[in-house]
Amino acid sequence: MSDEINALAESVQYVTVVIGGQLFGLPIERVHDVFVPESVTRVPLSRPEIAGVLNLRGRIVTAIDMRRRLHLPPREGQNTLMAVGIEHKGESYGLLIDNVGEVLTLPTAGREPNPVNLDGRWATISDGVHRLNGQLMVILDVDRVLGGMHESLAA
Repeated sequence: MSDEINALAESVQYVTVVIGGQLFGLPIERVHDVFVPESVTRVPLSRPEIAGVLNLRGRIVTAIDMRRRLHLPPREGQNTLMAVGIEHKGESYGLLIDNVGEVLTLPTAGREPNPVNLDGRWATISDGVHRLNGQLMVILDVDRVLGGMHESLAA
């Protein structure tokens, strides 16, 4: 039993998401909701990565287009848009993603620093990577992803 407790203590759970064909992981303790946004209302003069605002169970949530935030091309086709709800500095955000995957429990020892060949724009918002069966999962640092968002909304 104590081995199980030690294994859990030395592991992290991630909600996996796919954005532009790339697998990303968000630490589960930062994720409050996974939902399908009904409608997003554009906010004039906002930063390009701010898709707008939406109403989530009576709360106003700022929708962040993660494709734009990660410097990826816009979505093609009419696939259902997904969002991951998070809190940052007392504000609610919905990270617009292509798909949500599963929750993975990974050993903390398996986390590696960002590879030197990781795109610099991604490296600034990544907290490392995990190698999974030939696929690289980039760990998103929520604080860095949303860094400066609160200030830009108030401007």
